[in-house]
Amino acid sequence: QVQLVESGGGLVQAGGSLRLSCAASGSIFRINDMRWYRQAPGKQRELVASISSGGNTNYADSVKGRFAISRDNAKNTVYLQMNSLKGDDTAVYYCYADGLNKYYNQFVSWGQGTQVAVSS
Repeated sequence: QVQLVESGGGLVQAGGSLRLSCAASGSIFRINDMRWYRQAPGKQRELVASISSGGNTNYADSVKGRFAISRDNAKNTVYLQMNSLKGDDTAVYYCYADGLNKYYNQFVSWGQGTQVAVSS
């Protein structure tokens, strides 16, 4: 089993910055994709950013130029640097990872979510 633990959420003023972290632990052989999703009240969960094991990144149009995803493969950790935050960025942010566990079985894991609130 692979567990994901997020940290770094909180309350910030519009225009401010936050950095989210998500550490994976457990029976990990290899992590492939790591992603950040978010879900605002009354809305569907949406993909914010993703990063492959090789470092290729993709971003939602709404966050391009403001957010940056990165990962430390040695620490099995993914980060989301969020700058120039807006009220529309208020949501619960979820970490996602997929890959192979130590038994060479595929896994998909989600974190418990961390709240980001942006005040105007």
